[in-house]
Amino acid sequence: MPIGPSSTCEIPETGMIPKHIAIIMDGNGRWAKKRLLPRMAGHKQGVEAVRNIIKASIERDVEYLTIFAFSSENWRRPSDEVSFLMQLFIGALEQEIAKLHENGIRFKVVGDLAKFEPKIVSFIQNGEKLTANNSRLTLTVAANYGGRWDIMQAINKMALHSPELQGTYEEKDLSQYLAMNYAPEPDLFIRTGGECRISNFLLWHLAYTELYFTNTLWPDFDARELDLAIQSFQRRERRFGRTSEQLQRSLSEKPITKLFAKNDT
Repeated sequence: MPIGPSSTCEIPETGMIPKHIAIIMDGNGRWAKKRLLPRMAGHKQGVEAVRNIIKASIERDVEYLTIFAFSSENWRRPSDEVSFLMQLFIGALEQEIAKLHENGIRFKVVGDLAKFEPKIVSFIQNGEKLTANNSRLTLTVAANYGGRWDIMQAINKMALHSPELQGTYEEKDLSQYLAMNYAPEPDLFIRTGGECRISNFLLWHLAYTELYFTNTLWPDFDARELDLAIQSFQRRERRFGRTSEQLQRSLSEKPITKLFAKNDT
């Protein structure tokens, strides 16, 4: 069953530090082009940015970090770039899983794994098994993932497992079959690279997520940029359908919490 309540059915617990951050890592190719480098150099640098943001997320008490590594639409890219991305994915899995485990990070992958070669699937399954009991941070990599695919696969599973409910299905019946049923809905969505769309990412989950768009290209997105996103989040009024007056009354009944992460600069 899902960890957190649906934001359209219940008012979730919120804090000044987002519990769950979801990121579309956009701009690797443009970062490389600006430096007269091949696109592949941008993807390599993007992996380094992932390492930095994992570290920064832990330091800021983020509990869930979800990154969009490869969408179901990215197969449309040039074949040589897709091939490079697959090799980069394999290399990252080979090099990083043990490090993630040493640092107490739980590793998850969501998406349709059917199109990946067996070697990638094996790395993913072994990494998930190795890190299953870690709790410092849950890192989810969305690979060959699409929000519409996620909803459709959940509908098919729900109909298969609960045919007797046909015609009376509710949100809670579907949500348990979504690929990320182990995580609360994201509090903060970040997209780098200057594009202002969600590109078929976590369509169900982003219903009440705060959206943050930045022109910073992903390889340049660092701890300072993450702080700017979090500070923007902290200035938002998360009403979940309520009025501002109702929100203020509810906040006045809660103890004062910290406004900034412990390692803010």
